[in-house]
Amino acid sequence: MNLLPKSFARYIKSAFISASTSAVLLLSVPLASHTASAHEIGLQLYSLRNQFKENVPGTFELIDKWGIDVVEGGGMLFDTPIMEFKQLLDKNNIELVSVDTNLEELRDNPIAVAYKAKFFGAKFATFYWIPHGEGRPFNIDDAKGAVEIMNKAGKVLSENGITLQYHPHGYEFLPHEDELLIDYIIKNTKNAEFQMDVYWVKQGGMDPVKLLKKYPGRFKSLHLKDRRKGSPDATDGRSDPETNVVLGEGDVGIKKVVAEAKKQGIRYFFIEDESSRAVLQIPESLKYLHKLDGRS
Repeated sequence: MNLLPKSFARYIKSAFISASTSAVLLLSVPLASHTASAHEIGLQLYSLRNQFKENVPGTFELIDKWGIDVVEGGGMLFDTPIMEFKQLLDKNNIELVSVDTNLEELRDNPIAVAYKAKFFGAKFATFYWIPHGEGRPFNIDDAKGAVEIMNKAGKVLSENGITLQYHPHGYEFLPHEDELLIDYIIKNTKNAEFQMDVYWVKQGGMDPVKLLKKYPGRFKSLHLKDRRKGSPDATDGRSDPETNVVLGEGDVGIKKVVAEAKKQGIRYFFIEDESSRAVLQIPESLKYLHKLDGRS
């Protein structure tokens, strides 16, 4: 059992690695640089779905090598028994802080979602899609149905110490009365909060910073994902995953998003990269975020 706090355990691990090179470096590893910020940089495990399919233990080791110790996922176990999956997380000092779920599971068995979150030690349960039929736009009836489920399930989860989050995908940015459907959802959801995927907000034709400022405190975590410049907007929740680029190189405006998120005290910044270049791009995205934090 690891009795050290995860951030300190990672510091110790990094220090011993550095010791083989120089005792001076051992003493100069800046622990404060990891703990001073109010936010934590994590990873959505879906980013490495192709790698997990080939080698689950090796992929967790890769995440650990990158210095990432908080993740989101658990919806896909990649043919790994759940106990073994949890043991691999623990072995690599990786904390799963948000567990994946879906609207159907929240509707039919919210207590099971709470149990799953508790098993992993997660603080959040997050769902990513509101089913609304193929070939037609998302509408107010879809929104109302989702809000009802979110409020009922969110109450159950809250009673068990778990915060429910909804992750919009851009189809919610269609007009409704004098606002948008996303406004209806946020204003009428009382027992759940939200996760902003800044790529999908941009994809839906919105400004992520403006949306954060409009609803301060409602977005409890972020998916940081950048979009290739010149990519077309869409309000159907679809895009080409190959338009995912290294953070800071696209048109989302990551620097401004991060600055506003820090002002609001948003704690978890999950990198997500759905492209086929994820293994190459994630380390570069990490470097960019560390630079924004004043770290090398």
